Amino acid sequence: MRKLLFAGAGMAVLASAGCATTAPPPAQESRNMASAPSVPAAAPVAAPAASNPLLAKWSGPHGGVPPFADVKVEHFKPALEAAMEENRREIAAIVNTPAPANFENTIVALESAGRTFNDVETLYGVWSSTMATPDFQALQREMAPKLAAFEDEIYQNAGLFQRIEAVYNSPDKAKLTPEQQRLTWLHYTRFARSGAKLDAAAKQKLAAINQRLASLYTSFSQNVLAEEEGYTVVLESEADLAGLPDSFRAGAAAAAEARNLKGKWVVTNTRSSMEPFLTYSARRDLREKVWRNYVNRGDNGDARDNNAIIAEVLKLRAERAKLLGYATHAHWRLENTMAKTPERAMELMEAVWKPAVARVHEEVRDMQAVADKEGAKLKIEPWDYRYYAEKVRKAKYDLDQNEVKPYLQLEKLREGMFWVAGELFGFTFTPVTDVPVYHPDVRVWQVTDKASGRHVGLWYFDPYARPGKRSGAWMNAYRNQERYHGEVTTIVSNNSNFVKGAPGEPVLISWEDASTLFHEFGHALHGLSSNVTYPSLAGTSVARDYVEFPSQLLEHWLSTPEVLNTYALHYQTGKPIPKALVARIEKAATFNQGFATVEYLSSALIDMKLHLAGDKPIDPDAFERDTLKSLGMPKEIVMRHRTPQFGHVFAGDGYSAGYYSYLWSDTLTADAFEAFTAGKGPYDKAVAERLSKNVFSVGNTLDPAEAYRGFRGRDAGIDALMRKRGFPVPASKAQAKDAK
Repeated sequence: MRKLLFAGAGMAVLASAGCATTAPPPAQESRNMASAPSVPAAAPVAAPAASNPLLAKWSGPHGGVPPFADVKVEHFKPALEAAMEENRREIAAIVNTPAPANFENTIVALESAGRTFNDVETLYGVWSSTMATPDFQALQREMAPKLAAFEDEIYQNAGLFQRIEAVYNSPDKAKLTPEQQRLTWLHYTRFARSGAKLDAAAKQKLAAINQRLASLYTSFSQNVLAEEEGYTVVLESEADLAGLPDSFRAGAAAAAEARNLKGKWVVTNTRSSMEPFLTYSARRDLREKVWRNYVNRGDNGDARDNNAIIAEVLKLRAERAKLLGYATHAHWRLENTMAKTPERAMELMEAVWKPAVARVHEEVRDMQAVADKEGAKLKIEPWDYRYYAEKVRKAKYDLDQNEVKPYLQLEKLREGMFWVAGELFGFTFTPVTDVPVYHPDVRVWQVTDKASGRHVGLWYFDPYARPGKRSGAWMNAYRNQERYHGEVTTIVSNNSNFVKGAPGEPVLISWEDASTLFHEFGHALHGLSSNVTYPSLAGTSVARDYVEFPSQLLEHWLSTPEVLNTYALHYQTGKPIPKALVARIEKAATFNQGFATVEYLSSALIDMKLHLAGDKPIDPDAFERDTLKSLGMPKEIVMRHRTPQFGHVFAGDGYSAGYYSYLWSDTLTADAFEAFTAGKGPYDKAVAERLSKNVFSVGNTLDPAEAYRGFRGRDAGIDALMRKRGFPVPASKAQAKDAK
């Protein structure tokens, strides 16, 4: 029953700031329970499990694994329907328990309910994000409103909420452990915030809103996917390749061959293809074409245009918030976050926005000077920014990213991540081949505790782009750790969209992509480190503006000498990256932070302001244009995620009014890493142990502010964040807003 918070989202999904994502619902649970609490038994699933692999208990090694190899698209609909029926019977058994409500027969019983449904929806989510063939997309459109209706059916069950509320208000709650009290609070709060206290008419209206939203989210996602797959730029000749490094050419040639265009090169409409092209292509006309394809996804005035969808989503969200008793959707979403209110989130964003914009103006002056010196006779435009920024980087820091990229082999960096996980958390990764996968690109590792040899979990890795797979990078939780009826280990995955090169050739990635790789692995380590009793509280099932903290923190270890000297090896010579080059990387650490911060923060501000507008009718394009103008958005930059393609916000509720979370989390990240640098360095065992004990292992068993104070001994302010980004530190403590 843990995963119903965001209908249709599938499994727990966590992503970097650079990718579109769906919401992470509450944690997955295992199907490998030793026993169940004492409530009336539910009837067995009507559909025969033998004929549908989705309905079978996960079996095999490592505590049971998803039956990926046996699943077909036609299995999903009957499996979802059968699993929903089983879950209804399980809920009815809880409601009809004759004994008065208590923690065991209500809260624990709720933890055990919905096992089959959660497992089915987990695999449904995998197909949604990685295997969305046309027939599966048709299924998504059909099932989205049905899944939303099912969610509301559970949350609006008056008898079930009455029992949860009785436990929550009982004096016996004080006798529960802190984790049990937290779990009781979590279930009560979710039900109350989902409309459990509304009258019948209001519940019916809320259900209609949620079903319509689910359909809109599905249409939005499918439109963006179609725009990414439908628009490419074909490079016809050697002249079109001017400035492009060999690694990019190889990937573009492979992309062309996959489209039956052998002898040509294709720039796909994804970030992993767009960014390097804009950075290195000397063909300004082609840079503009690639840039326009990318930034206009969902905004082309055709059947895939998302503006009408966005307007309706905003209207329905505002209506839902009022129905639930909140001023705006933003106030509803932030109530149980670290920020608590939109106003506090806005304070942080505004504190960083002005110095970031000021830095952009400095960066543009530097770029314009280079362009003028070269006689380019142009004014810097958005499609020029990355290209001339790279020239400035080379001139100012003698650092050419093309010089760095040959040392950044995807597989070597993966090995580096494993080594870091061993140093900080004591994990060992061993490849396994006894586990089925959903695509040949996917590989699996067993994770064990180095000291004891104890099995910790499984890590799946799906690194490459392909048709039907959404762009970006993200982490999944297929199964969360738990122990209340026996030890159950976690299963997590990391997913990326790197472009495959020629067979046998190593995949070379950019420094930014390498940082993203470490970021998503940070989410995986958060899940793997979990050490809690109840799955709803496990791993990454924490507040939205806290969940990005562990992942952003791990990015810092990429640049440590221990990683670079051992794992940043030249793909041809095998020699480690030169120390002089590492020194230049470190010297340029805050280079282009104006661009990076403004590109991200403009998206976060638009997100928040859209959802603070309440029930005011919104023209998304006009709102975006006018709001950015009022903010003083530099004309040389476009939002990292323009509104018509902002999957974080409009492919589900996940990051809606919550994209600020990356900045909020980074205030913690910057401050936390200074705990290491103030100690014995990035691999300080004592600090790492404190981090694991208070942050990575505790899940949602306590308030995140309390967890952070347990690690750091105090709250975090923005001073460390400003130092990290190379911005001026506020002159007085009054200006430094604590990220509590």
